[in-house]
Parts: sequence; C-alpha cells; structure tokens
Amino acid sequence: MGMMCLGQFVFGLKTAPYQSFQHQIGWRHPSNSRVGLRPARQYIGPDDESITLSGVLLPELAGNILALDELRTMADEGDAYVLVDGTGNLYGRYVIESIDETGTVFFRDGTPRRVEFSLALKRVDAGDVDLLASDTENARRLVVAQELDENIYADGGDTEVV
Repeated sequence: MGMMCLGQFVFGLKTAPYQSFQHQIGWRHPSNSRVGLRPARQYIGPDDESITLSGVLLPELAGNILALDELRTMADEGDAYVLVDGTGNLYGRYVIESIDETGTVFFRDGTPRRVEFSLALKRVDAGDVDLLASDTENARRLVVAQELDENIYADGGDTEVV
C-alpha cells in the first residue's frame, strides 16, 4: 500500500506524493443570547471534517501529472470514497471538493517540470467508521475464505480447514 488510498487511487511516489497532510475537525456549540450575561452555549454534535493534501510533482523524479487527471475524473463523478492511510487507519468517506494546481519551471513545449497541488476533501459519512471497518473486515474475510476454497480444490480436497 502507498502513503494513502482514496477509493482505488493510491497516493505514492509514482502517482501524487503529498508532503503536507492537514486534518481539520470541528464541533458545534451554538449560542443563545442572554440579557446581562454572556451567551449560553450548547454542544449539539460534530461539525464538518476536512482533509487537505498538498504536494509537489516533479515528473522527472517523483509523481505523475496524469495522477491529477485521475483525481479530477473522480471529482467529476461526485462519489464519496473511503480514505485509508498507509498504516490502515480508516478516516471515513470523503468527497473531493477542490483541486488546486500550479505549474512552474516549464519545458520548451509548455509542460511544467514542477507542479504544486492541493487536494481538498470533505467527509460525508455520518461517522460510521465502525461500519466501514466492519465492511472492510467482512470483505477481507470473504477474500480469505475464497482463497481457502481455491486451496482446497487445488489440493484435491485434502487441505484441513481450521
């Protein structure tokens, strides 16, 4: 696995290595005005959660400009994608809100040698990471079970299943 995966897109040295990871989480505490007192506040739950990945593509050394095209295609689809980092930490489902791209140091044909990018993601699930993790674990178990079945058939049925 690479640095991070957004759906089937893998962030890594060959695609879009990021150098900065910013995670912002908010909580809502609306206020009610009171006469002669400070406003009263009440906690009503979590607010928006966003992640920004920023990096530099140097196509001659690391990264691929086509990776940004793939991310734009994913954003155009408008789907939410599961975000998982390289250690297996599951962040939830995110949509791509924006992609900023700045090309500098150009070749003669106008192709940039250096592309700075920033990818803004917004969380859209209801905080049911446990359900996502459960689905991921169930999928893993299904794959393992299928591999066991294939091994049993390959061994002529002599494999002991524990």
